[in-house]
Amino acid sequence: MSERTILVWFRNDLRIRDNEILLEAIRKADKVLPVYCFDPFYFKHNLSGNPKTGNIRARFLLESVANLRKNLQALGGELIIRIGNPAEILPQLADEYQVNEVYHHREVAHEETEISEQVETALWKMRLNLKHFIGHTLYHKEDLPFPIKDIPDSFAVFKKKVERDSNVRQCVVTPDQIVAPEIKDKGEIPTLQMLGLNEPFDDPRATEHFVGGEDEAQAQLEKFFLNNSHTIIGKKNTNINLSKMSPWIALGCISLRQVYWEVIKQQQLNNTAYPGMLLDLLWRDYFRFMFKKHGQKFIAVKDELTGMTESVVNGNELFEHWEHGETGVPLVDAIMHELNATGYINNYSRQIAAGFLVNELKVDWKKGAAYFEEKLIDYSPASNWGNWAFIAGVNDPRESRYAIAALPVTEQTAKSDYIDTWLPEVYATGVVVK
Repeated sequence: MSERTILVWFRNDLRIRDNEILLEAIRKADKVLPVYCFDPFYFKHNLSGNPKTGNIRARFLLESVANLRKNLQALGGELIIRIGNPAEILPQLADEYQVNEVYHHREVAHEETEISEQVETALWKMRLNLKHFIGHTLYHKEDLPFPIKDIPDSFAVFKKKVERDSNVRQCVVTPDQIVAPEIKDKGEIPTLQMLGLNEPFDDPRATEHFVGGEDEAQAQLEKFFLNNSHTIIGKKNTNINLSKMSPWIALGCISLRQVYWEVIKQQQLNNTAYPGMLLDLLWRDYFRFMFKKHGQKFIAVKDELTGMTESVVNGNELFEHWEHGETGVPLVDAIMHELNATGYINNYSRQIAAGFLVNELKVDWKKGAAYFEEKLIDYSPASNWGNWAFIAGVNDPRESRYAIAALPVTEQTAKSDYIDTWLPEVYATGVVVK
């Protein structure tokens, strides 16, 4: 009998812990071929002339892929790395290594699903199956108390029913060994320059530097709970924002389930409450399931004509002031300076910046969503575009996590801690402003 080889296509699941496709491949195959493709689609320039993936976000990705390779090698495996279209590369590798089946985690946003469909079509021509797994949500869709088509559009109703009638599955075990075929050309991790990007400038004002990878994700989670283990239950509403786990969650360097069960364990051990953290995990599920249910209709503009005249006439200039932090509103400008310098701002600040662009400047919300896609190191299609759609009123604004986003900035009561740090003379470019 010939040996069975399964190709594991990594995308936004850059981990060996709680990774069902990796574990299942090891169990079902004699040899496992892990592959990561740097798809040029994600590094092209958008209509505004900006890269779809900015250099800070890309650097975090490169670090995460490098760490995945290291961890796979420690188990006896290897990660093949290629630059190019997965629909061309994966069939080539499947043919070269006599692959019997390809595994991957299913995505929900239209760009990602379209790429999956192209790969599936290409593999089908070779009579190979692309097997889909669900590994990006806290609750497995088969455990929901309703089919996808009947998921409540209201987050409040969704939350109530899911928490009452569903359970979060336990994490799958971490493999202790991988048997890989003989790799002829593992491929090298590209540089930023190879992806068409410059090295980012590390602004000295940044209090934290995010490093990609599963190892860093584990360290960040441990550090967070160590620093918060003294908190008495009911006194703190800690969320993903404060834990700063979202960059690693976005790339799947750590799973939502692992974060969830660690929160539960810490609550039991230390009598510490993290309701906000659990709520943020559920919001991530909600946005993904809404994309699964509605597709692009979930973020479709209700009325393309409403308010578009002002947006078309003034949108470009007003948008440029906003993206460069030159609106004249100190809080908004400071938030945008931090985003541009570090690739990260907290969720509350995102609501303020987005609400200002949409409600005050009357600029098309999709331009802001695309800009966040470029800059945020924790960019996730469903969460990013879903949040912007809420703020823009495409979906019910009452469902937004932060009602403050619907208010004019002048009426907001947010603390302006950003201003002292992010409005000094030295900007992210290192240029002194006279």
